[in-house]
Amino acid sequence: MANSLPSIPLPPGIRSRYVEGINGLTMHVLEAGFEARGRPCVLLLHGFPELAFSWRKVMPALAQAGYHVIAPDQRGYGRTTGWSAEYDGDLAPFRLTNLVRDALGLVSAFGYRSVDAVIGHDFGSPVAAWCALLRPDVFRSVVMMSAPFAGAPKLPFDTADKPAMPAAEDPVHRELARLPRPRKHYQWYYSTREANADMMHAPQGLHDFLRAYYHHKSADWKHNRPSPLKSWSAEELAKLPTYYVMDVDKTMPETVADEMPSPAEIAANQWLPDGELAFYTGEYARTGFQGGLQWYRCGTSGAFEAELQLWSGKTIDVPSCFVAGKQDWGIYQRPGAFEAMQSSACTAMIACHLVDGSGHWVQQEQPAEINRLLLEFFKQATAGQRH
Repeated sequence: MANSLPSIPLPPGIRSRYVEGINGLTMHVLEAGFEARGRPCVLLLHGFPELAFSWRKVMPALAQAGYHVIAPDQRGYGRTTGWSAEYDGDLAPFRLTNLVRDALGLVSAFGYRSVDAVIGHDFGSPVAAWCALLRPDVFRSVVMMSAPFAGAPKLPFDTADKPAMPAAEDPVHRELARLPRPRKHYQWYYSTREANADMMHAPQGLHDFLRAYYHHKSADWKHNRPSPLKSWSAEELAKLPTYYVMDVDKTMPETVADEMPSPAEIAANQWLPDGELAFYTGEYARTGFQGGLQWYRCGTSGAFEAELQLWSGKTIDVPSCFVAGKQDWGIYQRPGAFEAMQSSACTAMIACHLVDGSGHWVQQEQPAEINRLLLEFFKQATAGQRH
């Protein structure tokens, strides 16, 4: 089957290959800096709705700096196989600890006992964070991009003599629906049975849906001027753009259709020209979105919270860094997470960078600056580990 798939529009120096036997998967991996053995390794983890392909502008620079760079299509995505997209199937393979197991298995398959850094963007960011939290001996430093990590979920504390109240249902969803302009949270929409078909059969077509989605969350959409939210409440969440807190009666394709860029804007887009977008379109037309949506369902269902509480109070102690676009609302979509990451979740935070001229797709929108910041971080992280 792999031979019948269209070739990937990759820059020179990146190759596409398959690695079998990774935690039940055959993983599709993009690889750079593979020519010489013995190089230090870095692992790149993409988010939604992206692929390993989203790192195409980062990989050559890291390889040129002397690294072996590995970027997989993660479980549920692209050309990686061995996962089920059944809505009624088992969610457990998509939980965070198993995604860490995927990453660990891949690193091991390539013959590494440790990697210099794990770098995750969007939903890849919490996977990278959990990699560093669970196996700091393997993942020697971490870069979280666009999605801050607030730490492991807390266990009920000091309840022996005053029993904890049973967890109440989060009222925010009812409150959002009752606003004068009724709204709903995109992660709970992504958890519905309908979401995959809504996007696959977008009225404007899959290509134009993805074009509008990427545009709406980028710095090209001039209304992306993020600021911190005070609380997890309907009134505060309603300040988020509609790609995060949607109108209650709209699908995601209908939501982003209102912000479709003009033909002139599309022609001027340097960071995601139509030919590159066409690769994403072709891959999602083939696989659908459900594999990625399963990740959201693991979170919104709360089914794996107890497992994650095993690490309640544990911090990320390897050198860490956060990078996001200055025009990315993702920094603030979970009120308090950006601050908690710096004050309590990470004990060796070297830097937080907000890159001007970039929205959510920071390594695609501003790759030169991302490459500079990553290489600077690698130097600081290794210097810190030598002391």
